[in-house]
Amino acid sequence: MLLERLVSALLRGVCRLVTGAQPRWLCDPRSLAPRVYFANHCSHLDTVVVWSTLPDALRERTRPVAARDYWGHGTVRRFIAHRVFDALLIDRKAAEGAELIERQRQETLEAMTAVLDSERSLILYPEGTRGSGEAVRPFRAGLCHLAKARPQVPLVPVYLGNLARILPKGAALPVPMQGQVVFGPEMHLAPGEEKHAFLERCRQSMLELGEGRA
Repeated sequence: MLLERLVSALLRGVCRLVTGAQPRWLCDPRSLAPRVYFANHCSHLDTVVVWSTLPDALRERTRPVAARDYWGHGTVRRFIAHRVFDALLIDRKAAEGAELIERQRQETLEAMTAVLDSERSLILYPEGTRGSGEAVRPFRAGLCHLAKARPQVPLVPVYLGNLARILPKGAALPVPMQGQVVFGPEMHLAPGEEKHAFLERCRQSMLELGEGRA
């Protein structure tokens, strides 16, 4: 446990040094109730920044959802994913065949709802993969499936700014500059709300945080 605590403290310190990210909260940062934090995805720094800017009590109760093909490979990455982040690793590559795709989707949903049922929160990225940092792609259906499965759990949009410039795709070392992290107001799936309308509402709520309109 000592090694995990040391690595955790090191990651948080490096994150502050490199990004200077100070979180802005538009929801209660003291609430320990399960939440789903959903953020834009443009850098390998994203999970570290969201995780490290959570207050200690929330960070200990929050599990990032991460791609198995990245975080499950390499001794260091596996250690950080399993022993420091306690990440929920999922398969990013879709299975082949309608039946296997549906089974994979259901298994992923069950794994995420199990985390929420254990009174812990999730960090996820509804775009499904990293973008360029210049635009936020349409959200995939997983966020809506999760909101339908656990409608009582608040969803919190998180806007991450400048991280694609700090650690661009393919770069080995970060470039220190000011990052941005904004935790928006809690939201829920409205009764009868159609999937595409809900996903676009979530996407727009996140984008508005970056524009300073929330």
